[in-house]
Amino acid sequence: MESMDNRDIERDVPPKKPGGTFGARHVQLMLMFGATISSFGMRAVLNVAIVAMISKDVKEDAQFPTYPEWSEKKNIILSSFFWGYICFQVFASQLAKNLGVKVIFSISMAVASLFTILIPFFGEQFGYGGVIACRIIQGAVQGFLLPCLHTLLSNWAPIAERAKFGGLVYAGQALGTVVALPVTGAIADTAVGWPVTFYLYGGVGMLWVVCWLIFGRDSPAHHKTISAAERKWIESGSVSVHENDNAEKQPTPWKSIFTSIPFYAVLAAHCGQNWGFWTLLTETPTYMEKILKFSITKNSLLCALPYFVCWVLNLVMSPIADMLIDRRYVSLIVSRKIFNSIGFFVPALALIGMTFVGGSDTQLAVAILVVAVGFNAGQYSGFNLNHIDISPTYAGTLISLTNTCGTAFSICAPLSVDAVKAITGYQEDEEELWQFIFYIAAGLYVCSGVIFDLFASGEVQPWDNSDPTVKARRSIQKKMSVISVRYD
Repeated sequence: MESMDNRDIERDVPPKKPGGTFGARHVQLMLMFGATISSFGMRAVLNVAIVAMISKDVKEDAQFPTYPEWSEKKNIILSSFFWGYICFQVFASQLAKNLGVKVIFSISMAVASLFTILIPFFGEQFGYGGVIACRIIQGAVQGFLLPCLHTLLSNWAPIAERAKFGGLVYAGQALGTVVALPVTGAIADTAVGWPVTFYLYGGVGMLWVVCWLIFGRDSPAHHKTISAAERKWIESGSVSVHENDNAEKQPTPWKSIFTSIPFYAVLAAHCGQNWGFWTLLTETPTYMEKILKFSITKNSLLCALPYFVCWVLNLVMSPIADMLIDRRYVSLIVSRKIFNSIGFFVPALALIGMTFVGGSDTQLAVAILVVAVGFNAGQYSGFNLNHIDISPTYAGTLISLTNTCGTAFSICAPLSVDAVKAITGYQEDEEELWQFIFYIAAGLYVCSGVIFDLFASGEVQPWDNSDPTVKARRSIQKKMSVISVRYD
């Protein structure tokens, strides 16, 4: 295979952006976006479906079973996804590096889709234990999602487009939730009921697998029809095939990673984000039912609204983040910290505001929830991309490490509701319970956001790779990260 022309890199001059508005990298971007939408749809569907699954009020013409006896197990069922999710994060990144992202990604998504389809059957045959088993398997194979996405982004996203690409890909988390919540609520309220929702999202996942097998590629070096100009543009500021080959020949620098302060800054941010995000995603339907007294259809629509706003704000913030860096208004790390602060501190303030509203003003309560979830979009252009900033070569490994710890916080988020109930004696229909829940989430957002702002870095770390080509690319990245005054 023809080697990449490094003359521009050797002169520390980034090559010009290729002409045209749509290239091979955009096809890969669409596939990554689709994977995120599908994956988070499969995750979120149960959060609304379980309200119908455990309901005591069943329509006369209902063609589906309900299990009100599962009510006390609700939060255990909701958290079970993460029991599997936490297990294979580091293993996933290493396997993807050795076998290739295309193979691992397709298998993981196919298995996740299959067990989404099987949830109604397992629930009927084996009770809530069968649902938990399906969710554990879903979680285990979806543990490959972020390592695969981060590896693909490090391969396909040039520095100048990294925030935009990363923002669009991870916007699928919000959009997948936006679609899943109201659609699930609408279907669950019909005669065919909640089982159909699992068939629907499992089927969409299988469709994505077919598209990925046809069009997906690990890197520009594996793409047969990419133009030379686009490949040079991408590889000038991303992890090229040369770097991946070099990384595979070298052992992962575990000691250096675990003694790196910037790594721990990203780790802290990931843990705080996961607690806040999953507290809101798993518990908002219950809060709206018990405190705001909304029906399941209205509940699901209003639960989706904050995530729609999050998706829209992400589409606004990501290009702005890239523009600030590209025009040298701020350094790369300053941009990351600005948007991460928006994504953490605004939701924290909103959650504190929620404790003063409750069910006394439902419209204001919904508006504050919209702010809490919507402005969390800033983190997609913040810590979420910082793994790639500090180590393009090992970005998949870093995201697997931080996501493993973050998943522990995701598990604890819904279980914390049961813990607070046991400690305080408050129940889900009492506002005092939710005040505790919101204060905890707000506190973690603030603490983790401060840690990131104090200790995060935007420079490729010395332990990333010793290859001369990588060092040259580091020089380009540093030039793009330096604060400079722009004269027009």
